[in-house]
Amino acid sequence: MTVYFIGAGPGDPELITVKGQRLIRQCPVIIYAGSLVPAAVLEGHQALQVLNSAEMNLEQIIEAIDHAHRQGQDVARVHSGDPSLYGAIGEQIARLRLLDIPYQIIPGVTATAASAALLGCELTLPGVAQTVILTRYGDSSPMPAGEQLADLARHGCTLAIHLGVRHLPQIVTQLLPHYGARCPVAVVHRATWPDQDWVLGTLEDIADLTNAKGFRRTALILVGPVLGDAPFSESALYRASHAHLYRP
Repeated sequence: MTVYFIGAGPGDPELITVKGQRLIRQCPVIIYAGSLVPAAVLEGHQALQVLNSAEMNLEQIIEAIDHAHRQGQDVARVHSGDPSLYGAIGEQIARLRLLDIPYQIIPGVTATAASAALLGCELTLPGVAQTVILTRYGDSSPMPAGEQLADLARHGCTLAIHLGVRHLPQIVTQLLPHYGARCPVAVVHRATWPDQDWVLGTLEDIADLTNAKGFRRTALILVGPVLGDAPFSESALYRASHAHLYRP
């Protein structure tokens, strides 16, 4: 048997890979993150057992997987977004290795990609930003040395900050010296869900705008000049004077 860590995407049940959908529909056991993955993602499944991991602790999850392993049953372990980003799969993988249970990771659409699509923007514009840093706000657990927001902000690139909307005023304070008050910021709430919403402002007013919306959780913060009207260079890829392998 195999445990498949499947990225279900940001919320829209159509934003899942074909492979991920196929595995959900064919695996006899499904363990899904019910607090973040909509039930519609599981439509069409023929599983013998469906468990909501939001109601389980790590030991219970591993026990369920081990039981399926002894029965020779594949497990669809369904996470939101992409499981390799803040998916808490590392601790599960460590247990599976100890039990010699095979696994695979099936990538998914990230909240960052979904938010950029919703805002209708490119996160990497030539001459403006060519780097995107995905990070989180360190409140419940400390960030490793060198990964504080102030350290990352020194690069001036596009930032995607998870799990931080409740601490937006503190985030603004740390970013202001590096990006300036007029730097564009977007806060996207539940991107691609039916109740998705967002607000676009600057470091100067984003905290007030977000507070007015009432966003308290499940929101991504995007920061950087790419979100505004900063002038940028056109890509060389499609420039008529630029030759390459497919266009001599």
